[in-house]
Amino acid sequence: MVLGVVLHAQGALAQPTGDRAAGRQLAGQCRTCHGIEGYAQIPIAPHIGGETVEYITHQLTAFRDGTREHEMMTIVARNLTDQQIADLAAWYSGHSITAEVTADPAGAPEVCTACHGVDGLHLIPDAPNLAGETNIYIDTQLKAFRTGKRVHEIMSPIAAEMTDEEIRAAADWYAGVKITIEQVD
Repeated sequence: MVLGVVLHAQGALAQPTGDRAAGRQLAGQCRTCHGIEGYAQIPIAPHIGGETVEYITHQLTAFRDGTREHEMMTIVARNLTDQQIADLAAWYSGHSITAEVTADPAGAPEVCTACHGVDGLHLIPDAPNLAGETNIYIDTQLKAFRTGKRVHEIMSPIAAEMTDEEIRAAADWYAGVKITIEQVD
């Protein structure tokens, strides 16, 4: 039994190395919603340029495996191989994102800043950037965590304690941050 656990753990750690060029090719299927550079083209899609490899890999794998559901992403990710996920993660994480807070930093939602920063740029690898996301997207995701439609060991209990007004304030804060996403060579 111990050997099986060790072998399983080793297999989980052996992720393929992503190829940015292959990821860029695959990103063509992502461009309508997320843009080829990872800057969202529609208000209900997140910006993914500049996210970490870990975050992108985790989310695409969750959509593919059905542990996270979304009417479009579940279908798109369903047939992605581990290599294709690694390639997409390499492409989108290979972009830099910068953020400019234009309001008083003291107004940042305190419950969010430990993981997402005052400026909305992740401080831990599995936290997404929130900078520049639309308030509609952030509001929807926080309410999904609050209701259990979306589950995360850190976000679910935090969102469960947030009122609609607190959710809207956090969404408005991060939506107000100006961002730039650029390809890194």
